Amino acid sequence: MGMPTDIGTIDTMIGMPSRNRREVYRFLAPQLRDAESKDFKFPAQYMFKDVPPDLEDNVDPVAVVLDNMDRHGVERAMLGVRPEREDAIRAIREHPERFYGSYDVDPNGGMEAVRSIEAMHAEYGIRAVTTFPAGCQVPINDKRYYPVYAKCVELDLPIFITAGVPGPRVPMAPQKVEYLDEVCWFFPELTIVTRHGCEPWVDLAVKLMVKWPNLHYSTSAFAPKHYPEAIIRYANTRGADKILYAGYFPAGLTYDRIWSEMPNVGFDDAVWPKFLRENANRVLKLGL
Repeated sequence: MGMPTDIGTIDTMIGMPSRNRREVYRFLAPQLRDAESKDFKFPAQYMFKDVPPDLEDNVDPVAVVLDNMDRHGVERAMLGVRPEREDAIRAIREHPERFYGSYDVDPNGGMEAVRSIEAMHAEYGIRAVTTFPAGCQVPINDKRYYPVYAKCVELDLPIFITAGVPGPRVPMAPQKVEYLDEVCWFFPELTIVTRHGCEPWVDLAVKLMVKWPNLHYSTSAFAPKHYPEAIIRYANTRGADKILYAGYFPAGLTYDRIWSEMPNVGFDDAVWPKFLRENANRVLKLGL
């Protein structure tokens, strides 16, 4: 049978095309020390080919994203929102049947960061919190994250955590996959989804998913032909409920590339509906 084409995919990581990609990643600039990184349009540019271009001034980014979603059978997508991201806010307000919001948190903000989660949940109905430990230079199991995790439990929100060696040239130590073990143990009610591969500790990520029922994995930032074999094998055996589809459009991958490669991924027939839709629907409590 192979990959079905009538699932109505839920993408757990999408963005709005930018007219100046460098502005999107300005928060990371102070941590980038090598000259090449300072010239990149985005900090992990060296890892990707055919990066989607910045938009011209007269092009509507919301229309561009919707066109890509429609052409590739993506029914809904999770979009990072902040008050200053006008296009993202407009997308979730004008198209609530297509987009749902997530909010990225820097735990260095202390209680202000915690209060901002509550405010974004009340104002925009966010479905998840996200965080980039290497971008914040705060380890996944650091005490600064614990109030964030507690607030997620209180609001019944999953948290998507970037784990593994980061693409941007910043220290990797905050994203060691082993740190997830402590967080899963201390917060058994917290639903955690990893982002960006967990490499080179993918086997450890699988072992931890077997151990902890609240830990999941999403395929963000990986072209389908590069999905780790350990993840495909786990999904096809005991992990079908743990692996969620996430793209990386338009940050580093085009939808045309993602969906041209996707049919060649070796998921079993029973895995595809869960991977493309059902797991995200459950984790994000969309009620579809």
